[in-house]
Formats: sequence, C-alpha cells, structure tokens
Amino acid sequence: MKNILLLETVAEDALQILQKASDVRILAEYDQHYDAGALSNIQVDAIITRGKGQVNPALIDACPALQVVGRCGVGLDNIDVAYATSKGIKVVNAPGSNSQTIAEHTMSLMMALQRNLYRSIAEVKAGNWAWRNQFEGDEIYGKTLGILGLGNIGKKVAAMATAFGMKVIYWDKTATSADYISLPLDEVIAGADIITLHLPLFPDTRELINATSLGKMKKTALLINTARGQIIDQKALFEALKSGTIAGFAADVLTEEPPAKDDPLLTLPNVLITAHVGSLTSRTYTKMCVDTVNNILAIVSGEKPEEHCVFNRKELGL
Repeated sequence: MKNILLLETVAEDALQILQKASDVRILAEYDQHYDAGALSNIQVDAIITRGKGQVNPALIDACPALQVVGRCGVGLDNIDVAYATSKGIKVVNAPGSNSQTIAEHTMSLMMALQRNLYRSIAEVKAGNWAWRNQFEGDEIYGKTLGILGLGNIGKKVAAMATAFGMKVIYWDKTATSADYISLPLDEVIAGADIITLHLPLFPDTRELINATSLGKMKKTALLINTARGQIIDQKALFEALKSGTIAGFAADVLTEEPPAKDDPLLTLPNVLITAHVGSLTSRTYTKMCVDTVNNILAIVSGEKPEEHCVFNRKELGL
C-alpha cells in the first residue's frame, strides 16, 4: 500500500484519480503547518501540495520512505527542492500549465488599472453616474510595456500586449526573443510605461523591485505583479504609491497572503489586488492537479512520469 499525503485540497477530478488508484491510501491533512512528528508511525511515499503546504526538511526527514513531492502548480518556493534532491527525492510540478491563464489575468489587471475600471464600476453601483464627469483613465495602446522575465508567461503577455498595440521591451537573464527588444534591467525599469513581473522567486529576485528601482520608474508608470509577492519590497511600494513616485499597482500576489486587515497597501485608491486567483480557472486548476497526480502515481508505481514535469531530474541524474 502506497501512502500519499495531501497537504492541501486538489481538484475533484484529481482526487477521484487518487481514490480510484489501486494500492493507494490518501492521508489528508489540510494544514500548512502540519506536525511532522505525527508521521512517525506512518510510511509516506508521496506528498502533494499546492502553494501553501510547506515541504521543509523537518517534514522530509519525518518521511524516510518518501519518493516524490508534487506541487500542483508551477512555482516551487514552498518546497525545499535542494534538500529533497539531496535525499534522492523527485520533485514534480506542472510547468507551463498556467501560462495562458496568468497571462490573461495580467492583461486584465493591467487594463482595469489603466482605465480605472474598478472605480468606475463601483461608482455606478453606488448610484453615482455623474462620476463620469471626473473620470480619469487611459488606454494601453501605444504604451511601452516592460516585461521582467520572458519565460512561458512573459512571452504570452508580450504577444497579447503586441496585439493591443503596445511596444514591448524586456529583461531576462537567460531567455531571449528576436520579436522584442532586450535591454538592461535599469533601462527597462526607467523606460516602461507599465512594468509586469514574471520572474521566479530566487534569492537574487527577492525584493528586486525596491525603493531604488521604484525611484527610477516614470511617475506615470504602473506596476503589475502576477508572479510572487516577495519580488517586491512591499513597504517601499506603499511609500512609492502614496507619494506619487509611481501611479498605480495591481497584483494577484502579495508578500503576506492573506494580507493583514490593516495592511496599508489596501487603503490606497491606486491599488487593485486579487486573491491569488490567477491560476484558479476551472480548466487550468484541474489540469495542474490532474497532471501532478498522474505523475505522482507513475513514480510510486515504478513507472516513468512525464520527463518535463520532474523539476530536479538533472540533479538526480535522470
């Protein structure tokens, strides 16, 4: 019997696949602060998480039979990949599965912020049709979009932005594209009318956007973040927005999720925040979970998973 520990809920289709699998028992513990000591008498063969369940050294050490950790998503900052790899444990995720929906969410936030749609809708619902006389907004057509990180998502955003008539410039340490203009980081930050973040969270990208970089942006610039909250120094961001150093901010991610009720960022009129829902469209959420579960089951059954989904395959010699 293979024991699979769920640290978070998964899509119904994925759960049914697990429930129907032969020789599999599901251990459900929906708590991101799971007590690793509770596993001392249980053989855990696989762990499945989404974005909150933390797979840290303590949990890994409590599962000496662990073969694989699966993340139903793309980012892996809630998994200690290096430690898992050092123990010969595979880490699988669903690369590219959310690129379309995150790109769409990015463009939605961008246009809602640029055109001041949220305020416009709220005023009409409040019965204030006359607010149109003081409306301030603009279109994205003709503006320069600066993309930080030209991976799967960044490229889709670039294509969509081009279709809207935007000029695209980008910065990326590794990815290149002949279709868009590659510039040094400081030049992208200083030259863009709108900056959108599509970077993974690594030590060198943590608080990449800080007081210094915010100070280099145009005063009319907008900042969009659908990547990871920790890429931005949120205190510096608040000060920049409050003082008018930049014009607006929209995001699907924050440094702390959910934010504190008294988070000052939420009080600003030039800020739009969604509750990390970019990947939670029905199709994408289901695909991320189903793909990850199928690869988990393949590994614990001694079969081959999809190669591109094994994140640490090179380090494991695969």
